Amino acid sequence: MTAPSTFGLSTEARNLHWLLSNLVEEVPGVHSVTVVSSDGLMLLSSDPGHHAAAEPEAPRSGPRGSSADLATIVSGIGSLTVGAAKLMEGGGVKQTMVAMEEGSVFVMSISDGSLLGVHAAPDCDMGVIAYHMALFVGRAGHVLTPELRSELRKSMESAQ
Repeated sequence: MTAPSTFGLSTEARNLHWLLSNLVEEVPGVHSVTVVSSDGLMLLSSDPGHHAAAEPEAPRSGPRGSSADLATIVSGIGSLTVGAAKLMEGGGVKQTMVAMEEGSVFVMSISDGSLLGVHAAPDCDMGVIAYHMALFVGRAGHVLTPELRSELRKSMESAQ
């Protein structure tokens, strides 16, 4: 994982970057992680410098190797499940998991409507990943103010 530069960021933003990096580095099977705002914009990524236009032979850790692709997938899954929950009168969506032959995608709601998304290996321990995602959400949810979301967006734009 390429550590994003946190120079010039607020303490809260640096803490969120640290939590995200820790999730990727400490939880076995996690390939990449992203936080997406309620309007679908990427706020944090475990791999902000890696774009879809990267060289084909470059190692790929997320879907197509692009953090923007994971953010798009997470935003889409989040939107789809919220719509389904409304149609089924199921209340708020807490988490979603998609298991595939070659990996898994986990999406968990954060208190402000933002989403935490994780792309993991097919043999990952789903319970461990869900537990660590819940810890992240518990720690991050109360600090994701509109001001912090704006700061994180600007920081992602400057990293690209």
